[in-house]
Amino acid sequence: MIPVKVKRLHPDAVIPKYARELDAGFDLVAIEDVIIRPGETAKVRTGLALALPPGYELQIRPRSGISAETKLRISNAPGTVDGGYRGEIGILVDNIHPGEKKVFATENKTALVTIVTPHVLSVKNRELKTEEFYPVGTYLIRKGDRIAQGVLAKVPVAVFEESDDLDETERGAGGFGSTGTTGL
Repeated sequence: MIPVKVKRLHPDAVIPKYARELDAGFDLVAIEDVIIRPGETAKVRTGLALALPPGYELQIRPRSGISAETKLRISNAPGTVDGGYRGEIGILVDNIHPGEKKVFATENKTALVTIVTPHVLSVKNRELKTEEFYPVGTYLIRKGDRIAQGVLAKVPVAVFEESDDLDETERGAGGFGSTGTTGL
């Protein structure tokens, strides 16, 4: 057990907790509604700040259910919250949905057209008595939604030593696909 101090920066912030006893990640919850159109990135606020113990980072990771069921992705997964950061934890979320596409035939040519209408997501603002419409592929993250998970991770600190020689390995300088792509 590692104690982590949590500061609530917003009255609706939810103190993190693990859903099950052996879970590696704890839930991070949105404190406000966020609309993310296809191709957009948004920062989802948690209303929380943490004081991590020395030698630790907080990794922000996607929730598997969201990744499996939507086109929402954590932008820089896993995101890192450094041990010395004391500001609000925000989750960068990308909507990778391409929008609605249809193919139309025009004089022996085929054109790919992005449909702007019909809109499928509508959000009603009861206070202003308005309704906004959003394009196909738009997601609404609601206040109170569990949007990501946090994992506390130990961070070793490197001591860099400049050297003219590095030890030889089987791999050597091979990188970026040097081992091939087939598993056979």
